[in-house]
Amino acid sequence: MAHLPPSPVRDRADDSLFSLIGDLPELVRNLVVAEVNAAKKWAIAAAKDAGFGTGWMIVALFFVFWAIPAFLAFVIALLSLWLPVWASALIVFGVGLVLAAVFALLGLLRFKHLAKSENPARAVQTDVAIVKEVADEF
Repeated sequence: MAHLPPSPVRDRADDSLFSLIGDLPELVRNLVVAEVNAAKKWAIAAAKDAGFGTGWMIVALFFVFWAIPAFLAFVIALLSLWLPVWASALIVFGVGLVLAAVFALLGLLRFKHLAKSENPARAVQTDVAIVKEVADEF
């Protein structure tokens, strides 16, 4: 849609009520077009910011991904001061498995809780059933 140049500002004090009301549809249209254009501009800027933010988070996760094994190697090396290296590695591995199991269990419990909660689609179905039941009474 072509961009309309702004209409010149003029003194409307002497205009009749009917001419002012007649201009109302054009003013409302211009307002709606301006609001839609502002929303588009905001959405483009927000998408650009979200894209850059996502990219930086992926870079951060890459470094965390490689920092965790380095930390675990440090823990194994630290434990190997008191235990054989194989025992240190086995302890770190066992603790990792236990932590993975605990967090997996917490995740499963959260998903079960999510499945039990009422979602908006179920709420709408319940409302429709109530309205149908009331309508059947009349």
